[in-house]
Amino acid sequence: MEENTVQTRETREPEENQKPQETREPEQNQRPKAGARTIIYRVITGLILAFAVFMMVFTIVSVTTFDRTDRSLFGYKAFIVLSDSMKATDFAAGDLIFVKETDPATLEAGDIICFQSTNKDSYGEIITHKIRALTKDAEGNPGFITYGTTTDTDDEAIVLYTFVIGKYEGKIPGLGHFFQFLKTTPGYLVCIFLPFMLLIVWQGVGAVRLFLQYKREQRAEIQAEKQKLEEERLEAQRMMEELRTLRKQMAGQSSDGRQSEAPMPEDEVSKTQEGPAAQETLTAKEELLGEPEGQADPPEPKPSDAR
Repeated sequence: MEENTVQTRETREPEENQKPQETREPEQNQRPKAGARTIIYRVITGLILAFAVFMMVFTIVSVTTFDRTDRSLFGYKAFIVLSDSMKATDFAAGDLIFVKETDPATLEAGDIICFQSTNKDSYGEIITHKIRALTKDAEGNPGFITYGTTTDTDDEAIVLYTFVIGKYEGKIPGLGHFFQFLKTTPGYLVCIFLPFMLLIVWQGVGAVRLFLQYKREQRAEIQAEKQKLEEERLEAQRMMEELRTLRKQMAGQSSDGRQSEAPMPEDEVSKTQEGPAAQETLTAKEELLGEPEGQADPPEPKPSDAR
């Protein structure tokens, strides 16, 4: 019995050592793939979210700040160039220029200024031209003579100090085209609405994937539990078979021990084998025959001689 238990333990140990290895190898192969997919998913989600938020903030800032004389950002005002009057030297149409507020009295010839036009054909528009010379109007108010470098033609009206917005400081080439497109309906759909919709769809797809992954893991757990229960049932059945074989072996050993004891007498064996019916027949025969053998017959009386 001890040898059987030892053998069963030895057979169980390799099985227990092999089963985890078989289940661990696929998990180790799947973990890098799952980790890479998660990283890629997070990177794409982060990029879409950052782009959508950036475009939203960018649009709000551009609408509320650009091309407005009453708004500034960090002391600078931004304007989109609409013509090529300064293309020959400094900036062209579609560029985004930055203008800083400054004291008009500090300006001199050669500076580029942004001002509100008083010309008849462009009254009230924002123009950025170069100063050709300092001058005064008919009433003696100081001002500037400005011109565009492309045409090299002086502007019609003198730019007085009160109409000066600021001094040109720098530009971002071509960015004005993008802002002009952003203010249109297609620009809003492409740059704002579409990224947010894409983000929503992407998050929805991610949620569906997580749900499906959860269901797969749940089914795998249930299957593993069923397999474990089946293995336990088979193990219990195998142990029951072993117990039955051990009981049979023990019963055989006990019967062999009984047979090795002293044998019974033949008469008793025959009596026990014949049973009570045979004993009854023997007793009946003895009664019919008389006394049993071994007893002497009584002597017959002698006749008397008396006459």
